[in-house]
Amino acid sequence: MAATASNSDKPGGTRSQSDKDVPPPLPAPLNVPVADSHTHLDMQQGSVAEALAKAASVGVTTVVQVGCDLAGSRWAAETAAAHESVWATVALHPNEAPRIVLGDPDGWSRQGTREPGGDAALDAALEEIDALAALPHVRGVGETGLDFFRTGPEGMAAQERSFRRHIDIAKRHGKALVIHDREAHADVLRVLEEEGAPETVVFHCYSGDAEMAKVCAEAGYYMSFAGNVTFKNAQHLRDALAVAPLDLVLVETDAPFLTPVPYRGRPNAPYLIPVTLRAMAGYRGVDEDALATAVAANTARAFGY
Repeated sequence: MAATASNSDKPGGTRSQSDKDVPPPLPAPLNVPVADSHTHLDMQQGSVAEALAKAASVGVTTVVQVGCDLAGSRWAAETAAAHESVWATVALHPNEAPRIVLGDPDGWSRQGTREPGGDAALDAALEEIDALAALPHVRGVGETGLDFFRTGPEGMAAQERSFRRHIDIAKRHGKALVIHDREAHADVLRVLEEEGAPETVVFHCYSGDAEMAKVCAEAGYYMSFAGNVTFKNAQHLRDALAVAPLDLVLVETDAPFLTPVPYRGRPNAPYLIPVTLRAMAGYRGVDEDALATAVAANTARAFGY
């Protein structure tokens, strides 16, 4: 996820007529229904009902709506409660934690200025995440983790403290831990080992290489692949997919981000899961239906639905 969630069912703003803003066409439906294991419906054009219907029409019958801040986590929980095909995860994104503690006086996060709240504000926010995580339609705690791409050294302590608290929340509630790991592989794995990982860990938008995939596989961590596995410069992701056990592989959109080739740069949405899944099947040299069957079972097992 590259932005903070909005508390809106239909985000503001009007779409321009440029090609990059035109939604890609519907792909051919999958024969085996699957889930989008990580999406941000609140950042996409149109209503939730429209997005779900469009996804279901191509065989994407379940979506996991992911929270990234308090407003977005509340919205995720409410949306999951209102829609049978939606499950929620709740969390403070790794870049949200330092914003809460340190503020955002110079706009480093690209999400508007904010006054610093200190550790007390972070603790209060985490208490609400804890309460939301107890809800039955909330099936994961995340996206949490570490992001050393967007946050500088001054924010790393807040990120790590928040990550450790999210691990504890996931373990106490028996929910999946959904990890955002950007340029922080070794530290994410270190913190998981130091804290003791929850029973279920999902590396959202898996970004490591084949060697890290072997480490994750040994630990039993799920690896969720997004549309960037199709990007020309992402051979390391394809190499990781090649060695990831099929019973630990998930597929996601991270929509509206990371739209797969050949639609890169245009709006992403859950209905484009078949494009990524078919590409993944090709990279693995496995039958499309076999991969769909595996990822459908894996996602249901990971999120307990």
